[in-house]
Amino acid sequence: MQVTMARDVAFTIRSLRFDDTYTPTEGTRLTTNFANLARGERRQDNLRNALQMIDNRFNDLAHWDNHKRDRYTVELDIISVEINIPDEAAFPAIEILRTTILDRKTGKRIEGIAGNNLSSYVRDYDFSVLLPRHNEGREEFSVPEGFGELHGRLFKAFVASDAFKAHCGKPPVICLSVSDAKTYHRTANRHPILGVEFVPDESSLTEQYFRKMGMQVRYFMPPKAAAPLAFYFVGDLLNDYSNLELIGTISTMETFQRIYRPEIYNANSMAGECFRPSLGHQDFSLTRIVYDREERGRLAVEQGRFAERYFIKPHSAFVGRWLDNLAA
Repeated sequence: MQVTMARDVAFTIRSLRFDDTYTPTEGTRLTTNFANLARGERRQDNLRNALQMIDNRFNDLAHWDNHKRDRYTVELDIISVEINIPDEAAFPAIEILRTTILDRKTGKRIEGIAGNNLSSYVRDYDFSVLLPRHNEGREEFSVPEGFGELHGRLFKAFVASDAFKAHCGKPPVICLSVSDAKTYHRTANRHPILGVEFVPDESSLTEQYFRKMGMQVRYFMPPKAAAPLAFYFVGDLLNDYSNLELIGTISTMETFQRIYRPEIYNANSMAGECFRPSLGHQDFSLTRIVYDREERGRLAVEQGRFAERYFIKPHSAFVGRWLDNLAA
């Protein structure tokens, strides 16, 4: 555990191993990819199968000097961040995943990328409570003024903190699914690990939201993948990270997407030159992992209301002033 103090507010950071014995902690969002797997009667089977899928995909991509496709194992740690406000209970702000690659041949552990998955109660509030409430009764969709500002500034303060730097050697990379509301076009640009690059026909609200977090986005479809992934990053995605670091993120997040969005990421045919993702696509294969998509959608609203009740209403003004002072 590490605590960073900043103008009367503290970030507390804890690390927890994600393996087949993992149980979500009290502050973990239950819609989070890794937490959702660790529930129900099949929880241990879910976890084991998902971790094996990650290792298999990693070894498939890191195929050099790896003829048996079993040289590497991906170890995952959940980095949980709490905001501690004076005289108040700590609020669970952010959770991300950090990868470590175990090289079975040499016995060495190689630090991977932190980020991968992004879990945030405040983001649930923004997208599942504030945005629908703002558009209720409106004929045309619009975004409320200052949408995403608080979350973006909190995230940037966390990444700039000494605690983050003590846990993670490089800036984070967040890897998400593509949007089923946009069309993506294949380009001629190809990276040996990330694969072929796609570009969307227009910007999305998610892109704008992450831009306020200090992150830009590029879309790549890795070798043998069915669809491109969205990589949100700070700096230079193609040159700041090693091949093994990138493979750790791809294998982890592509596995989650194959489980939760099989219509797109476990489709039986890959994305073409002009790709419009669809959750209504029927030609796909299911994994052996059990989850409840309807529950995930319902819990997002409940978790957004939790953030509103325990953080946004009582503390957003205080935290906003703290962030202003921090920037100054």
